[in-house]
Parts: sequence; structure tokens; C-alpha cells
Amino acid sequence: MTEFASSTAPADVVRRQYLASAAGDLEALRAALAPDVEWTEMAGFPLSGTYRTPDGVTSNVMEKLGEDWDGWTAHDDTYVVDGENVVVLARYTAVNKATGKPIDVRVAHHFVVRGGLIVRFEQFVDTALVLEAMTP
Repeated sequence: MTEFASSTAPADVVRRQYLASAAGDLEALRAALAPDVEWTEMAGFPLSGTYRTPDGVTSNVMEKLGEDWDGWTAHDDTYVVDGENVVVLARYTAVNKATGKPIDVRVAHHFVVRGGLIVRFEQFVDTALVLEAMTP
């Protein structure tokens, strides 16, 4: 196992979550989440709300995104780390299956990592751009 794969450094844990998500590896994604994780999708986002447990997150967020979008990907590019807090500036790209409209929107994610696991996540995104792509 490589050092990165076993690292409990907050930024490494978060990066593994992005890699797992991009690869569609929900098992690896769940492995990065604490059993009592709180995952909050922003108000106004199609999946808005707070989800708990690794299975709750993947079934209510990642699987639903896969049902509605082709190629949904969060492209992480800038990490700001302060202890257990990791803020990632990124962008979402995808094509809505119902409308055929693409998105390419900037996003910020705030993670809290403790003991090598993500315990909290909060999303910040321009929800109007996402909803516009979903509107025929």
C-alpha cells in the first residue's frame, strides 16, 4: 500500500474521496467517511439536505447524481488546509440526461476530517446554474 493510500492527513483523505467518486468506486468512497458522517448538500441544490452514514451519503447523493447526469465529476484543484478543516475549490462538470444541457460550475467544499475519516461535509455551489441545466 502506498503512503498516500494509507495516509490519515486530512488533505489526503479528502483527495482519496474525490478519486473514488470520479472512478465511481462507491466502496472506496464509503471507506473515507466516518460512520456518523454528516454530509450537507446546499439549499437550492437538487439533492439539498443533510445525509448521514456512508451508505446514506452514497445512495442519496452519488447514486442519484448518476441517475440524472452523465459524467458527473467534481474536479478538485485547490486545497486550503487548517488542521482538521479542508476547503477545496473545484468545479462540477456533467451533462443532464433529461435535457442534454452541460454544466461547468465552480464549487467550494468544506470537509472536517478526524481520525483519518471525513466526519462532516458542506457544499457551496451556484445552484441556479445547476437548475438551469435541468430545465428544458
